[in-house]
Amino acid sequence: MEKQNLYFDKFAMIPEKVKFMIFLGYGLISIVFGLIMDTPQEILSGLFRIITEPDLLLSDYIGVGGLGASFVNSGLLTVICILLLYWLKTPVNGIAIAAIFLVAGFAFLGKNIFNIWIIILGVFAYARYQGDSFKEYIYVALLSTSLSPLATYFIFTLDQPLIIRIIAGLFVGFGIGFIMPPFASYLLRVHQGFNLYNVGFTAGVFGTVFVSLMRSYGFEISTRFIWSTGNNFVLSLYLFVVFSSMIIIGFFLNKRSFKGLLAIYDYAGRLVSDFIILEGFAPSLINMGINGLAATAYVLLVKGQLNGASLAGILTIAGFGAFGKHLKNIVPIFVGVILGGLTKMWSINDPAAILAGLFGTTLAPIGGKFGWHYGILAGFIHSSVVHNVGYLHGGFNLYNNGFAGGIVATTLIPIIEHFREEG
Repeated sequence: MEKQNLYFDKFAMIPEKVKFMIFLGYGLISIVFGLIMDTPQEILSGLFRIITEPDLLLSDYIGVGGLGASFVNSGLLTVICILLLYWLKTPVNGIAIAAIFLVAGFAFLGKNIFNIWIIILGVFAYARYQGDSFKEYIYVALLSTSLSPLATYFIFTLDQPLIIRIIAGLFVGFGIGFIMPPFASYLLRVHQGFNLYNVGFTAGVFGTVFVSLMRSYGFEISTRFIWSTGNNFVLSLYLFVVFSSMIIIGFFLNKRSFKGLLAIYDYAGRLVSDFIILEGFAPSLINMGINGLAATAYVLLVKGQLNGASLAGILTIAGFGAFGKHLKNIVPIFVGVILGGLTKMWSINDPAAILAGLFGTTLAPIGGKFGWHYGILAGFIHSSVVHNVGYLHGGFNLYNNGFAGGIVATTLIPIIEHFREEG
C-alpha cells in the first residue's frame, strides 16, 4: 500500500495535459526555428526533396532539404505524434516520450510527413485483425517507421509505371506494419531486454530477409551518403537552449530540487525501465536534459559534426532519458566507442563512428547491469559490428545501430552471465 501511495504522489501534482503541452511546445519550437533559418519558399522546396528523394541510410535531411525544411519536418512529426497520443488518451510515460523523440530525431534522418503513414496503417490493421484497440499498438506503430524507406523506395525509385510503384509501395509498407508487432514482441526474448532499440533489431532482421529476396531477383540497391557540415555553432546553441530548458522545467516541477535524479542512476536501464513510472515525470525530464547535453558534448569533444544524422542520435538519447538511459550507463558506451576509434582503422570523428557512439547507447543496460567495464566492452565491440551490418538490410532500416546492438547483446549476454556465474 505504501508503494501505491508513493506512485500516486509522484503523478498527482502534474496533470497529463501539462506534460503533453511541454512536449508539444518542443515540437512547435522546432517548427519556429526552421521558419527562422530559411524562407518559406526554401522550406517548401526542401520538404519536397525530403519527401521524394530516397530515404535510406545515410540521408541527412539537412543536407537534402536544408536546415529550415528539416526542422519543420521534425517539428510537424513531433506535433502529429503528440496529438495522436493525446487523441488515443495514452499516458505520458517513458515509452511514449522515447517514441516521440525517436520520431523527432529520425525526422532529420529518413522519416518524413509522407512516408511514416503506410506502416502505421499496417499496424492499425493488425490491431483491428486482433480485435484490439490501436492504443495498445501505437508505440510499436511509431517505432516501426524505421522501415519507412523500404516502402517509399518502391514508390519513388522502382523503374515501373506510377500505378505499379504506388501499389507495390503500399503493399510493402502495409505488410511491414502488419507483421512488426508480433515479430518485435518475439525478438525481445533474444537479447533479453539489453538492447533498448528492440524494434531496430527486429527491423534489421526483417530488412535483411526482405533485401536478400530483392537482390536475388536482380534489384539494384544504390548506396547513399549525405552528411552535412558547417552547422556546429547554430545547432549547438539550439540544443543547449532546448536541453537546458528541460532541466530548468523539471527542476521547478520537482519543487525546485533534483530529488529523484540520483535514484534514476541506480537502475540498469534494461527493458522495460520506465523512469517516469519509477521515479516521476520531473526527475525524468531533468535526466533527459542532462542526457541531451552530454550527447551534444560528446559530438563536439570528438570534433564531430552536428547535422541531421547526429541530431537523430542526440534526440534519441534525450528521449530515452525517460526510458532506460542515464549518464551512468551511457558514458561507458561512449568510452568503448572512442577506444575503438583510437585502435581500429577509422577515426573517432568519422561519421559512422560518431553514430556508433550516439546510437550505441542502445546497449547502455549492459553497463548498468553488469558494471562500467562491460559497458566499455559493449561499446568497443559495437563500433565494429555496426560498421558491417548496414549492407545486410541495404540501408532501409533507419535503426541500424539497433540491429547491430541486438547482435552484440545476443552475443555478449550469455558469455557475461556464464563467466560471472563461474566466478
